[in-house]
Amino acid sequence: MQSAEHPSRAAEGHERSDGPRPRFDTLTVPKASDVLAAEVRERILSGELTEGTALPSERQLVEQTGLSRATVREALRILEVEKLLRIRPGRGGGAFVHRPNRESLANTVQLVIRGQRIRLEALHETREAIEPTCAALAAKRRTDEDLADLDAANRDLVEAGDDIPRFLRANIRWHNAVAKTSDNELLIGFMSALSQAIYAATDIEQFMDAEIREITARAHTKITDAIREQDSPAAMRRMARHVCGFAHAIAHIDRREGVELSESAED
Repeated sequence: MQSAEHPSRAAEGHERSDGPRPRFDTLTVPKASDVLAAEVRERILSGELTEGTALPSERQLVEQTGLSRATVREALRILEVEKLLRIRPGRGGGAFVHRPNRESLANTVQLVIRGQRIRLEALHETREAIEPTCAALAAKRRTDEDLADLDAANRDLVEAGDDIPRFLRANIRWHNAVAKTSDNELLIGFMSALSQAIYAATDIEQFMDAEIREITARAHTKITDAIREQDSPAAMRRMARHVCGFAHAIAHIDRREGVELSESAED
């Protein structure tokens, strides 16, 4: 009499080896230096490691993490390139935490503008979207010190006369002062990058004739007055008119006989 087949053997009989087998994607194992850099980066961005905090020495990091000295150095180099660490050589040196700030944002935006060769038209469009909001917020949040900065910048602009480089520096200073008065770190960083990029990308000195300079000074005065009076709608409206008129005029700089920045008697 034939014995019954063992259950496990019966199951084996149903296994198939001739059908398609599952596939697995290639696994990417992160480098140890990237893992260490990611941990330190997160501790900096979360606020656990504050500005100026000294990291353990390379030797201590090697002992604490179990990684090689070369790996630790590479991780620190990654974070230095990202501007999250400052490396100081010599006695008393080491790696020190540097938390991102408005200058970090401005530098990054400027790199993107240059690296991607952003069109001047796009820069003006961005400015038109951002700067009226800066003015509106400035009217809500301005302090006496802010007003003094705005007045000083515009006074320097007027006193520049035919000194175009001085006029342009004062112009940038005034626009950045409006952004600073908004008390919004992102807007301040963006405006700092945009104003520098627009100035650098435009052959603007031939454009700033006496009439344009006078119109610019009057526009700045009107916007500053609205900020002083804490009239946000007027500040936004006047700034929008000012930057849009400037962008429109610059767009025709190469073929203009006489460019007029739009200025309304309204307000």
